[in-house]
Amino acid sequence: MTLLLAFMLFTLLFPVVHSFRTANIWERMLCYTSISTRAAVVLIIFSRYRHDVMIGLVAVIVLCVGNSGLLLLAKLIKGLEDECD
Repeated sequence: MTLLLAFMLFTLLFPVVHSFRTANIWERMLCYTSISTRAAVVLIIFSRYRHDVMIGLVAVIVLCVGNSGLLLLAKLIKGLEDECD
């Protein structure tokens, strides 16, 4: 189980590196969404490893609310871009 968590934390670095390398706002938003989803999945597995329900509950809330917040922000940015054009 520890090896699985270590591997998942390592794969979390790929979108972080890609977000630093890109200048396009939409690719960065996708990277941040991927980071949020992966972090929530890591927390869910960690909660099963520790047998702690509260950590799993926080992970599920982050998984639901975090991605919807990013989608609302993307919609706002798209509306601002359409206004400028």
